[in-house]
Amino acid sequence: MASWSLKFSPGANKDLSKLDSEIRLRVIEKLEWLFGNFDSILPQVLHAEFKAFFKLRVGDWRVMYKIDWIEHVITIRYIEHRNKVYKRKR
Repeated sequence: MASWSLKFSPGANKDLSKLDSEIRLRVIEKLEWLFGNFDSILPQVLHAEFKAFFKLRVGDWRVMYKIDWIEHVITIRYIEHRNKVYKRKR
């Protein structure tokens, strides 16, 4: 079992700071779950222009992340409401 590290892009940090405290807590708890269970799950890959990203659902919110399989790094890129996240420019 490989040891993974979790990083936040500057944009993801900004997205997280904009959330109200209840949603922020839910996102953080879900990210802790992802990090703790990553070796036993199948990440959900996105399609089209976001095909290099994976998603994590947190209610109506989406966390988009990239995986570096060689370095074992999960990089959180975006945290946004589902109505807006797919309209974002990469």
